[in-house]
Amino acid sequence: CEYYVHTECQDFAVADCKENATYLPGKQLSNVHHQHHWREGNLPSNSKCALCKKTCWTTECLSGYRCEWCGMTCHATCHVNITSECTFGVLEPIYLPPHAVSIPRTEVPMEAIIGVQVRRKDTLSREYSCPRSISEEFSSGDAGRYRESEEYTQSHTPGRDSRQDKTNKDKEDRDEEVIKVYDGNNSLRRRIFRTIVVSRQAPLKQVLTQALRAFHITKDPSSFHLTDLYSPEEAVLQDPTPVVNLHRKEGKRPAVFLRFKDRDNDKGEVRVYPGKLQVSQAFCTVPVDSNTTVGDLIREALKRFGLEDYNCEDYRCSEVLLDRGVTERVLSWNERPWEIMKQLGKDSIRQMELMRFYLQLKQDPHGPNLALFVGNLPPNLSERNYENILTEFLGKENKFSKIGPIYYEYGSMVITYEDSDKAVRALYTLRESRFEDKHLLVMLLPNIEPSMTPNGVQPLLVFVNVKSGGCQGLELISSFRKLLNPYQVFDLDNGGPLPGLYVFRNIQNYKILVCGGDGTIGWVLQCLDNVGQDSQCSSPACAIVPLGTGNDLARVLRWGPGYTGGEDPLNLLRDVIDAEEIRLDRWTVVFHPEDKPDDSVKQVNSTVVAGSTSEDNSQIFVMNNYFGIGIDADLCLDFHNAREENPNKFNSRLHNKSVYVKMGLRKMVGPKMCKDLHKEVRLEVDGKLVELPQVEGIIILNILSWGSGANPWGPEKEDQFSKPNHWDGMLEVVGVTGVVHLGQIQSGLRSAMRIAQGGHIKIHLHSDIPVQVDGEPWVQSPCDVVVLKSAL
Repeated sequence: CEYYVHTECQDFAVADCKENATYLPGKQLSNVHHQHHWREGNLPSNSKCALCKKTCWTTECLSGYRCEWCGMTCHATCHVNITSECTFGVLEPIYLPPHAVSIPRTEVPMEAIIGVQVRRKDTLSREYSCPRSISEEFSSGDAGRYRESEEYTQSHTPGRDSRQDKTNKDKEDRDEEVIKVYDGNNSLRRRIFRTIVVSRQAPLKQVLTQALRAFHITKDPSSFHLTDLYSPEEAVLQDPTPVVNLHRKEGKRPAVFLRFKDRDNDKGEVRVYPGKLQVSQAFCTVPVDSNTTVGDLIREALKRFGLEDYNCEDYRCSEVLLDRGVTERVLSWNERPWEIMKQLGKDSIRQMELMRFYLQLKQDPHGPNLALFVGNLPPNLSERNYENILTEFLGKENKFSKIGPIYYEYGSMVITYEDSDKAVRALYTLRESRFEDKHLLVMLLPNIEPSMTPNGVQPLLVFVNVKSGGCQGLELISSFRKLLNPYQVFDLDNGGPLPGLYVFRNIQNYKILVCGGDGTIGWVLQCLDNVGQDSQCSSPACAIVPLGTGNDLARVLRWGPGYTGGEDPLNLLRDVIDAEEIRLDRWTVVFHPEDKPDDSVKQVNSTVVAGSTSEDNSQIFVMNNYFGIGIDADLCLDFHNAREENPNKFNSRLHNKSVYVKMGLRKMVGPKMCKDLHKEVRLEVDGKLVELPQVEGIIILNILSWGSGANPWGPEKEDQFSKPNHWDGMLEVVGVTGVVHLGQIQSGLRSAMRIAQGGHIKIHLHSDIPVQVDGEPWVQSPCDVVVLKSAL
């Protein structure tokens, strides 16, 4: 969340970035009031107070407040006078309200639900190269400074550490002692401690108070004692002169354990929090002793929350630890809360302080439907086949209650469970499974309650292709997840567009933002074509953040030639809100091969997913931008093959374009593959045969941008053709005489040759010729090609 705190303040920072305000069954939309989620400090520079309009940020200290949902900033004194209800600020028209998202209650971590893999940049120092748990971040403000591996007798980095050495030496000269304090067995295992500085003559009470203060423990000091880590039996420290009597090891500081007196304390009190119960108190405090069971705790907590009329059997209690993320364990009725607390105290006093008991309804209020998205299976099998494959992995005991929808052409499907434990077992089982050497892709999906989306709000479904445009996709996805509800932002690396479209299927009116190149936009539109009939909103409007190399569609629709990373993501979202909707013609291209006894379609490039094959071996593609035959497709094919061989090299627009230029130069001097193309192609437009001039390439255009922003049709001039656009139901056919002509068109020096304009095109290819549809190239054997207005 990019939230910064002083090392000393780290213990008071909350573990979760945004409060988990999600759908509450039984609550009407009119009764939902979403609160601001205030955070102190860390304001962007030049922040102004929403109330008094004066500057409210400073570099010196944590000052001012900011709402994590709407981004409103204000002074600490002003924030009490601002209405507590948050309306998500300028992004309200496209914000998926948190109270519309229903997340199934399982022990699966929240971030695994839509497959948010935390892509950490590898900038963590070596000592943190292992996954770092939250409790380390919690229980050790000073972990980095006081690791066992960084003992004061060993070498230090110059600068700050050497200064610290000097002050430590001064303290030793002044008859003071630096003592390491461990708060339990866990911290010793992980070699994490805090240090206190005390006088050698200090009484026990003073040392204990300092140790408790170091860990911010507020409980009664008489419940704790200190033990000597290096003594044979871990002896309890006693007055007088406890510091002088500490055992010492060569080259190490003296060390103590802060321990809870579990033998002397057979009773105490615990806090119980109402997890999603509609009560006004934040928590209640319940006295417990060694004999109190979880069942007793539930009864007493219900009484204190004013719910004593309800049946205890309908509730459950879980233990929530703020360690390694936020983990939850449902307790059985005969477990003893006080023993759980004492056991935790042995491992970590700090964790004992941070542990919470949560009271919840046994029955998940979000209903028993848990949807798992499963991908990476072979495409176009039958429903029976898919069921058999999954049942083989899961076994009869973890079988799903329903399968569907099935996205046959992608080998993906949704399976639904009514039992959450079964669903979780299935999630982990399938994640470990492979089919034909491919790991299955499995995600647990959230539900969206359409009735909880206010009128006038069109939630934005964001798709980011993290592989487009270098690493810009990675930066964008994290920016959008901070600005919007994280559950409306999907990473196309995780199952493509289908999981997002499934989650949004019941929303009446929504918009889509695609961050990627023209190929990514085609992919999203094509998935929309497949799921449209199952969705409430069959054709949502799509906006673009262009991350690809060409971005011709984005240029024509005025989203710019390519995202540079310099633009504020908030402004991109404002543009989406302000943009007008426009229609885009889409075309179906059908390749019908000549009837040869053995050879059907010779398709070199097998990656074309857009094509579906019908019974008579015809291949059908949807075209949004253009369709090229000849020299243009030949270049495209060479580039495509080079990228398939070395995908890692093609990570910047500049490099991609330079490769195109080199290939073009080679084509100029090499043998001409598309010479006399006009003799190999027969063209009919709107039923009339068109005589072709001497060309090496033909391009059929839907949009007036091609090859990264060139306009082959050229400027307006007086001729028999009408002025084209991308919603007039017409295609433009142009010719290219060779590689040099292509280069001149791309650099804006010349236009292509105008050949024809029309709404229905028929082409016959007499020989093997390179073709490309929207940048997907292959060599096509002789066939009939028909281009007609798409029904989509």
